[in-house]
Amino acid sequence: MGSLHVLEHPLIQHKLALLRDQNTGVKEFRELVGEIAQLMCYEATRDLPTEEVEIVTPVAKTIVRMLAGKKLAIVPILRAGLGMVDAIIDLIPSAKVGHIGLYRDPQTHLPVEYYCKMPPDISERQIFIVDPMLATGGSASAAISLMKEKYGCNHIVLMNLIAAPEGIAVIRRDHPNVDLFVAAVDERLNEHAYIVPGLGDAGDRIFGTK
Repeated sequence: MGSLHVLEHPLIQHKLALLRDQNTGVKEFRELVGEIAQLMCYEATRDLPTEEVEIVTPVAKTIVRMLAGKKLAIVPILRAGLGMVDAIIDLIPSAKVGHIGLYRDPQTHLPVEYYCKMPPDISERQIFIVDPMLATGGSASAAISLMKEKYGCNHIVLMNLIAAPEGIAVIRRDHPNVDLFVAAVDERLNEHAYIVPGLGDAGDRIFGTK
């Protein structure tokens, strides 16, 4: 059974406060997204398996613990999810990266896949799906379903910087076995499906678009 993890570390909360500020420029915003993603990654990877390995220090032989070789993959939801990838890869250089592109159909309001490219061994990997915002939960749920149904992935974690209660409820309903890591749970969605108080459009603020 998956769990909701709200990461209230003071460094994460401080950087998130700067991220929310409408006066934060593109360069700083982009850097903050990466920094928060990296701090969240420490918690999201806490349960990775380790094994004992013998090494030789400049003083003596010793037994240390190292990662047990579990294969990982980072899968951003385009386009805003790209802002979280590089910082996570800095921590886990051996992780591979897949990409999912989704848009919302204007008539049905349902997510439609327009791009999907995955490493060939994706089904064998622990998947971290990343996107700064979890608003309605529609895109994230569709991305998780795609990874399960098209690629046979069974080990999936969802990482978001800010989540709305509505989005969390959708993920818990549709994918109760997926662990969800967020830095903050905000009040609600407004009539335009923006998170309140949120931080605006994460993709526009990362890439400097409107």
